[in-house]
Amino acid sequence: MTQIFDAESGVVVPVTVIEAGPCPVTVVRTPERDGYAAVQIGFANKPRRLASRSVRGQVAKLDGRRAKRRAEAGVATLPKADCEPQRFVRELRGVYEGVEVGQSLTVDVFEGVEFVDVVGVTKGRGTAGVMKRHGFKGQRATHGVKKVHRHQGGTGQNTSPGRVFKGKRMAGRYGNERSTMRNVKLVRVDKDSNLLLVRGAVPGPNGAFVTVLKTNKIKRVGVAAPTGKKKGGAK
Repeated sequence: MTQIFDAESGVVVPVTVIEAGPCPVTVVRTPERDGYAAVQIGFANKPRRLASRSVRGQVAKLDGRRAKRRAEAGVATLPKADCEPQRFVRELRGVYEGVEVGQSLTVDVFEGVEFVDVVGVTKGRGTAGVMKRHGFKGQRATHGVKKVHRHQGGTGQNTSPGRVFKGKRMAGRYGNERSTMRNVKLVRVDKDSNLLLVRGAVPGPNGAFVTVLKTNKIKRVGVAAPTGKKKGGAK
């Protein structure tokens, strides 16, 4: 994260810098062949010595016995991106016009986009207590509480129902979960360096991989905000 100054108002804006490209298109799904429409893209080249043969075969044509048998049987070979194996690969559902296998996508696709959704995995904090995980205030530091000030207290019930309900907020694994930041403002697009500057924080530590999409939030225009006043006759 860093901060920039707004050119018009001069206000400091906290931003997160995301390197978003180039992203080669590895696969294009079609309803006729795959039953749904999607595009698969990758990011960050992986050294070939670290990639298995199956991973290399996803982006480049490999002459093997299986490929020869399929060619003899008349099975059409899917086009390959002919690029290096990718570290981060994601498939995005939807119809994308003009996208072909082997094409390299850059931040130009975000031209004119105002808000985006950022999907990532939050920082893993291991096993945490209820105060850190859920924000509990803890127990009293007065008479009757002995060395259990950070405990959550009682969790059970009486004889009926005599159990702990599912979903009870307790200690456990904190973080390392998929998280989506919705409707994040796209502050700036740096085409020369393939960088996106989005307002605020995004999930994950520094250097983590995230997915940036155009937001699907629909702005409702002309809908009046509730006033909070009770209707006539209401108690």
